[in-house]
Amino acid sequence: MCIKKLTNNLLKNMKWYDISLLKGTVFFLTLFLITVWPAFHNLVFRINWYWYLAIGIILAIPLWKKIFSK
Repeated sequence: MCIKKLTNNLLKNMKWYDISLLKGTVFFLTLFLITVWPAFHNLVFRINWYWYLAIGIILAIPLWKKIFSK
């Protein structure tokens, strides 16, 4: 099965709060990895803050287009 079809099927079964729970889970698992895995901690904190900002803005552009196009 194509990853796009699989994702669409999973999202159809989810409510709005399930997606929020998923985002929270990813956030806290990332914090967990930073805490317990020294190599990951060093990698994350070696990257300058503006790269995270740039990636966040680039990933948000499709969502902003959907929100403001209506």
